[in-house]
Amino acid sequence: MTNMLTSGTLTIAALIVLIPACVTINIYFPAAAAEKAADKIIDDVWQLKPGEETPAKPVDAPAS
Repeated sequence: MTNMLTSGTLTIAALIVLIPACVTINIYFPAAAAEKAADKIIDDVWQLKPGEETPAKPVDAPAS
């Protein structure tokens, strides 16, 4: 009887832990805000100042 009680308790405890783990939380990110943040990060990486031109793409070396 105690073996069955322990098995049932273990099963219930596992379900209590596993069911909430399956819940997905969806977060809505406004597209305009995400694009603005991405542009800011890119500008910070390139360290561009307003009115400055973007650097030219490097030319690949010719294959020999």
